[in-house]
Amino acid sequence: MMITQSRMLWAAALSLAVGAVAAAGDPSLPHLRKQGTATQLVLDGKPMLMLAGELHNSSTSDAGYMKPIWPRMAAMGLNTVIAPVSWELIEPAEGRFDFALVDGMIDGARRNDLRLVLIWFGSWKNGASTYEPSWVKKDIERFPRVKDAQGRTQEILSTFGGASRDADALAFAALMRHLRDVDGRRHTVVMVQVENEVGVLNAPRDFSPAASAAFDGPVPRALMDYLEAHRDALVPELRELWETNGFKPSGTWEEVFGKGTSNEADWKAYSHYPEEIFMAWNYAQYVGRVAAAGKAEYPLPMYANAWLKQPDYGSPGRYPSGGPLPQVLDIWRAGAPAIDLIAPDIYMPEFEWICGQYHRGGNPLFIPETRGGAVGAARVFWSMGRHDAMGFSPFGIDSVSPAEAGPMAQSYSILSQLAPLILQNQGGDKMAGLLVTTNQPTQRVTLGDYLIEARLGGARRGLLAPEVAGGIVIATGPGEFIVAGKSLDVFFKPKVPGDLPWAAIDFVDEGTFQGGHWVPGRRLNGDEVHTSTFDGTGLRLYGPQPSIQRVKLYRYP
Repeated sequence: MMITQSRMLWAAALSLAVGAVAAAGDPSLPHLRKQGTATQLVLDGKPMLMLAGELHNSSTSDAGYMKPIWPRMAAMGLNTVIAPVSWELIEPAEGRFDFALVDGMIDGARRNDLRLVLIWFGSWKNGASTYEPSWVKKDIERFPRVKDAQGRTQEILSTFGGASRDADALAFAALMRHLRDVDGRRHTVVMVQVENEVGVLNAPRDFSPAASAAFDGPVPRALMDYLEAHRDALVPELRELWETNGFKPSGTWEEVFGKGTSNEADWKAYSHYPEEIFMAWNYAQYVGRVAAAGKAEYPLPMYANAWLKQPDYGSPGRYPSGGPLPQVLDIWRAGAPAIDLIAPDIYMPEFEWICGQYHRGGNPLFIPETRGGAVGAARVFWSMGRHDAMGFSPFGIDSVSPAEAGPMAQSYSILSQLAPLILQNQGGDKMAGLLVTTNQPTQRVTLGDYLIEARLGGARRGLLAPEVAGGIVIATGPGEFIVAGKSLDVFFKPKVPGDLPWAAIDFVDEGTFQGGHWVPGRRLNGDEVHTSTFDGTGLRLYGPQPSIQRVKLYRYP
């Protein structure tokens, strides 16, 4: 479908009002809502748990390539596919738009009962600028690039290029308007990622003349006003940095935030660089303007994702400087209010720590890129039980081997059964995640009146234990729990012994949820459960696939 720039400009003013009316008058429109301490994605009036997978970057550039992939995604148990939309392919000539590939994606998803999260590969992807159209790439004067400290031009569009921002925003607005026109009633597309893993590489900041003048100038009043208004709620790293420099209400970036310091020995101890904060503000402003232009057309939930700092890459520029990392979450909130949440791409072993860094300060946890296989199959249970994750998505889902696809499909099958119960309990205190590894073979949580300990399944009986195992526990009544997972021993002990210091099993049923209702299967006893009072009493989730067990406990003296 081709759309001219004149038609797009003619419709722009009207669409601002139409989008606002649609959001206010259509409760079925995908949106975010709070439930207790959790944030949920609501679709057609009901909360949704995204059991997702992200496609490779180029997969959706050819509809024929994608044709056999859609049914494979559905067969793997996904309910959501995260798929790129490339600026260069929808606007090959300035002001002329072709949405045939987008329409093909929507059709493929609908035919297989899948939802879509679209990734806008606009000005940046993985820190670089390679997905913009040729007419942007080749016009460096109109669309300026980042300069490094030596003055060399980088293949990164500068956030100080107003024409770049405006062209990106115009294209993104056209995409969102098209989605409203073709999908505003069906809601196949439920959320949109704006840009991808932004930030300056190979330098701590942009050293172009415009950027250097801004860095040497005062911190913008809008940012200082935000910091002052939210002083007591800022993420600790940012607040401590500002406090160390005297909570100055104004000044240059170095006067307010100090000189750059690094702690390479402990990469989790975030380095402090005014350059990174400066770039975070400017990326947030740019991305926020693009997101706002799209929301004015069709106000779907929107998020930005982060390329994380990693060991041996401890200073900004070695990871994308200015991207939405934990220490600058508040800078992004101040600069990009149209972005609803910040999502980490997690490939590192420190999965639990990273989730904690992003699930704070009101930011809900959504994991759009991560590892799949047995590791992902365990982590997905924990992330939803521990952090009320809105969704989980292994990357490259369209090319995984059957051996790697199997564990995720099994976990997704269990979680799709549990989804109504999980969603009902998000934001409360009756749900917990379990995650154990060979390095951390035990984990303890408290739910209600019980201490719960998880261990790698069979490890103390001489059985071959896996490297990682995960599960979820939901308290459904006094002394009653639903437990799901794989390769786990799960023990229960009274939190306060009192007059009835011991807990024992009344019954354990293995079963399934069908249509949200519990359907019991085998009644487990004997060797299928734990009865030792030394370890506590509990469950064995040892099968070749994840299972769901319902346990009822009783107390005795």
